[in-house]
Amino acid sequence: MGRARKRSHARRGPVRTRRQPGLTGTVRLGERVAEVETAEGTFKIARRGLNGAMPHDRVCVSVQRGPGGKRVAHVMQVIEHSMSSVVGEYAPAGPLGAVCPLDRRIRQDFFVLPDDDSPQRLGVEAGDVVVARIVSYPARGEAGVVTLERVVGDVAAPELGVEYVMARYGLEQAYPAAALAEADEMELDVEAALDDPLRRDIRDRFAITIDPVDARDFDDAISVERTERGGWLLGVHIADVSHYVAWDTSVDVAARTRSTSVYLADRVLPMLPERLCNDLCSLRPGEDRLAVTVDIEFDAAGSVRSYTPYASVIHSAVRMDYGAADALLAGMPEADAAGVEAAGAKAADADAGGTADAAVYARARACQAAAKARSVDLTAFLRDADALARARREHRRQRGSIDFNTVEVHALLDERSMPVELVCRERTAATTLVEEAMLAANECVAEFLSDRDAVAAYRVHEAPSPDSLTGAVHTLVEAGALDHSLAAGVMLGEPHAIELALERAAGTPEAPLVNALLLRAQQRAVYRPHNEGHYALGARAYCHFTSPIRRYPDLVVHRVLKMALANRALGKKRARVYAQHLVGVGPQALEQICPQVCRHASEQERVADAAARDSQKVKVAQYYAGRMGERFAGTVSWISERGAHVRLADTQAEGLVSLVRLGDEWWDYDDVRVRLVGSSSGTVISLGQQVIVEVVSTDVLRGHLDLALVHAGPALH
Repeated sequence: MGRARKRSHARRGPVRTRRQPGLTGTVRLGERVAEVETAEGTFKIARRGLNGAMPHDRVCVSVQRGPGGKRVAHVMQVIEHSMSSVVGEYAPAGPLGAVCPLDRRIRQDFFVLPDDDSPQRLGVEAGDVVVARIVSYPARGEAGVVTLERVVGDVAAPELGVEYVMARYGLEQAYPAAALAEADEMELDVEAALDDPLRRDIRDRFAITIDPVDARDFDDAISVERTERGGWLLGVHIADVSHYVAWDTSVDVAARTRSTSVYLADRVLPMLPERLCNDLCSLRPGEDRLAVTVDIEFDAAGSVRSYTPYASVIHSAVRMDYGAADALLAGMPEADAAGVEAAGAKAADADAGGTADAAVYARARACQAAAKARSVDLTAFLRDADALARARREHRRQRGSIDFNTVEVHALLDERSMPVELVCRERTAATTLVEEAMLAANECVAEFLSDRDAVAAYRVHEAPSPDSLTGAVHTLVEAGALDHSLAAGVMLGEPHAIELALERAAGTPEAPLVNALLLRAQQRAVYRPHNEGHYALGARAYCHFTSPIRRYPDLVVHRVLKMALANRALGKKRARVYAQHLVGVGPQALEQICPQVCRHASEQERVADAAARDSQKVKVAQYYAGRMGERFAGTVSWISERGAHVRLADTQAEGLVSLVRLGDEWWDYDDVRVRLVGSSSGTVISLGQQVIVEVVSTDVLRGHLDLALVHAGPALH
């Protein structure tokens, strides 16, 4: 029992097949379902229609109508393989070796050829879990071939799950040797950099960085002060990666290929070599660094009066973490003068032991002491920045910016990579302060480039389709979660109506339903070479400028910005020479490659986000592996044909109550109202419903947390 039934309206009788011209798309594989995502939509791939395609491959497909009029795809050709390696169990197979992938979506084994000595060289034994690099891919009638790269160990190894995630998404740990050698030769020479006629020396300005407490690279700093006109002058200072990474160098090619840093649960796969991201480009306190600065003047209401971008040299005075900044903003307990003087020495000791508050306060007082040495009241500085952030949030809200409430679960690990605690990263005054500063800088740079018709890597977010919003609105109205007075506006995609619907639902039992459905109706933001605006932010123009250490589109924006500034200051002829010397590429070459860079960056971003989520799921499953039989309160966060997805109240981790664990009856899946209905009892399981669940099993490798329903509160709709 416990299966979902969905009413079918398929036609009966013969169906004429009609083929569409070939489309290109990306393969999305589940353990049971294969789909291809194309510009024309997402189509299921027919049985035996994969033609050797693997997860995330770029393929050419033909689409035809099958029984019931539904369109299905057949893979005609693999254009580009995504996976470069697999994780699997090794077994001898006569003169060959065989690797059986642990990823159930990969439906064929791979072989190690007899003349490949990697099994002997690595000392691999039968049953070992290995990482194998793909030498040739499987095709019709031909098996795939691999060579073994390293032994992970047995299936109980704590790091195996993340290794498995990396292989699933084709992510590499090792950085190209040529790029590493090139980065090691780079040096910081501030005086030589100041020979650039467009670079300004602003080392006398008080600037700070604010990052997570465990951050190793600092790519953005801020300075802020009140103006005589009652507003603020904000300086956003971003690491000048483009000064070091010229076009088509070894480092640039490696960074362009990776396109983004990937933040997995137990490691970071950086876009740039460590010499750059953690040293030369990191805006470390007390050290001179090259930056690209945007000075923005705001009025008292948070509107931009003017802005000025330029290359700079800065000297960050203080390295703050979010906890310490929040403590100062909240008004932490006062310390005597001697305590402040000794705070720097005590901060490390407080981190090593004692209460969490003591550690945070010690770090905050150390920052105060550093600021005091520059005759700056750090608390007053932060409160000015906080006031600006509040004004900016209100300004964006009034112009139609949409603020979705999302939850991000993060596993804290011990020295063995085992999870010891699950925490939920929440928005605070300090994170908001930084976020609003970065948003403002991104907008100003995008406007600056767009006003000059510059080809760059703009961040584009299109309005949701009417069809996707109509379905969401119908469900929300039926559930009583959306006011009839707002329904029409939401259905038309009016940002103010969507934001008001989210605000009214906040803090109510319907909030998960409203957030989930309206968020799922949104398009995904992508990179494009021309400005097309950003719907969710309500921005006329937007780009990513503030993280060139970890995002390649930001590096592209820096290069284009420097060219635009040179054109304005030097004239086009001298600007071409300037660009070739300091950026390493001319405007025409960059314009030609930009569309391809944007497509690749958009795809790599999706891969990085998915890998990061899946790696956290692995650690969530590890965390609950030792808690079988324990019961927890939770909320139904989503409903699918597989069952009810439940977010646990204490950790915000999500698990699945499959249909067979909902109760001993058939369940009808209502995809319109997004709920499950018991066919015998009439019991309803709906989004936002409060439940008690029990942990029944975990699949650490695949990051699955399986729950059983113990008790369900009243259904919301």
